[in-house]
Amino acid sequence: MLVLAIDTSTPDLVVGVVDPAAGTLHEQIIPDTRRHNELLTPTVQQVLAGAGKTFADLDAVVVGCGPGPFTGLRVGMASAAAFGDALGIPVHGVCSLDAIAQRVPADTVLVATDARRREVYWATYHNLTRTEGPNVQAPGTLTPSHPVAVVVVPEHLAEQLSELQHVEKRHLGPNAASLVEVADLSAQPQPLEPLYLRRPDAKEPAPKPKSPAIPDVEL
Repeated sequence: MLVLAIDTSTPDLVVGVVDPAAGTLHEQIIPDTRRHNELLTPTVQQVLAGAGKTFADLDAVVVGCGPGPFTGLRVGMASAAAFGDALGIPVHGVCSLDAIAQRVPADTVLVATDARRREVYWATYHNLTRTEGPNVQAPGTLTPSHPVAVVVVPEHLAEQLSELQHVEKRHLGPNAASLVEVADLSAQPQPLEPLYLRRPDAKEPAPKPKSPAIPDVEL
């Protein structure tokens, strides 16, 4: 089985081709890019070429569904859905925080990613099982009651989590293998549901008042 893995929930772009039995065949992680829309499809093509595969070789797509910013998630999920539809293969959505926690060899983990507006998206895990979240709130209000390994994406979030000064902090994002590991590839794929957790930053502009120079016309 060959799986295309995609994640755009953080500033990083993650694309990889994974054989669940053999591991990652080829992967590209472009750090701190704000150009997911421009780079995703060319990166998928490059990753497939690097793995010596074509789109026709793919059996499934796994995509991170956030939580994350509106634009980034929309790019990744819409692209994954388009690939799946064009190829006639299933598309499985996963929580991106689950994929990050999958990379941490610790019993109890808090994963936090940048939600902007001085807030973080977060979830807690025990033995890789999510116990709380995902949610969004100010980092200063996060008060885990037990020792945890804290994973922060991007790295500067560690400063915002200064209240958690007595715990280990790491900088890790999702990768292709961890995205596939948390997906249930044997299950019937469900409709993709983005984990926005709040309204987008962009707001619809208020309507402009009609100019008094424009007469009312009844049709």
